[in-house]
Amino acid sequence: MCCFTGPVEKVDNTRIFARKTAARTQALVYQMRFASAVDNAMVLPLPVKTPATEASIRFVDLHGYRDFFAELDEGFPVKPPFQLTRSKSATVSASAAAIAVHEVGDYVASFVPTIADFSRLDPRFQIAPELWAQVDGYADYGFAVFQLTTRSGEPHPMAFEFETRLADELFFPTVHIHDGQVHTEETFDHTLYLQHEAFDPVVGDYEDHDVKDAATGLVRSVGFADEFADPERAKGLIEGRLLVHRTRLAGVRPNKDQLFGVPEPLLVPHAVRKWGPRVGLAALAAAGVGFIIERRRRRARERDEALNGPAARGEET
Repeated sequence: MCCFTGPVEKVDNTRIFARKTAARTQALVYQMRFASAVDNAMVLPLPVKTPATEASIRFVDLHGYRDFFAELDEGFPVKPPFQLTRSKSATVSASAAAIAVHEVGDYVASFVPTIADFSRLDPRFQIAPELWAQVDGYADYGFAVFQLTTRSGEPHPMAFEFETRLADELFFPTVHIHDGQVHTEETFDHTLYLQHEAFDPVVGDYEDHDVKDAATGLVRSVGFADEFADPERAKGLIEGRLLVHRTRLAGVRPNKDQLFGVPEPLLVPHAVRKWGPRVGLAALAAAGVGFIIERRRRRARERDEALNGPAARGEET
């Protein structure tokens, strides 16, 4: 998503990572390249659990992990030709008090619980309420605001966890506001990454960096995240023993946020959640084979009783 409080000259190479860190908590990591002629701030609308407070978000400083997305991309290597497939804070009430600010690496960050609370923020880093009103669904959203300390470049990733109202979906903020207006279509240059334990059991083997899995419509990583990224440097936002799933949004597209639905966690077998996709799929396969064998045995017994039971043999019942 690229919602800026002032005009920008260029924004590209946007990358966003999302993961459910708990039943109603989602992590987001965001990085982009931009150029602006004025001091600016990035605003990320969020479907926060309501009523939201300034404690509804936890900012994470990733200034020590500037190559966060570069390392995620290492999980999607380009396969050489002819290579065989390999698998592999206290609550603050909404009042006239100023919004709290947080030093988060290269940023000064704030969380605005509601549109009305923008009035408590520095006017330089506000987007007018009437502009937000043009975007469906934002009336009760919260907003993470990152004040940019430079006017151009590629700042380190912005990162946080927030209390989400979405039980079964991962949210990617991708609405564009670049020039003080909301357009129905915008040009996208986005790569989206996600992790969720329910995606891993259903995918097949890794094929190539741009080959989407039939079950998810996303490209799965060649291995688990801790084989190419560093969960410790990511401060727990990455789950090391899950795959990473990736997709590209490019070209002119409807100007809206992205949602990825995920299956109910209870539908994922315990073996999958504990041991990962390889063991999980084996367990599912074994269970399926056992079910088929037992069903065939039951039908054979029923046929035998119908043909050779007491009534068929003339015996008294």
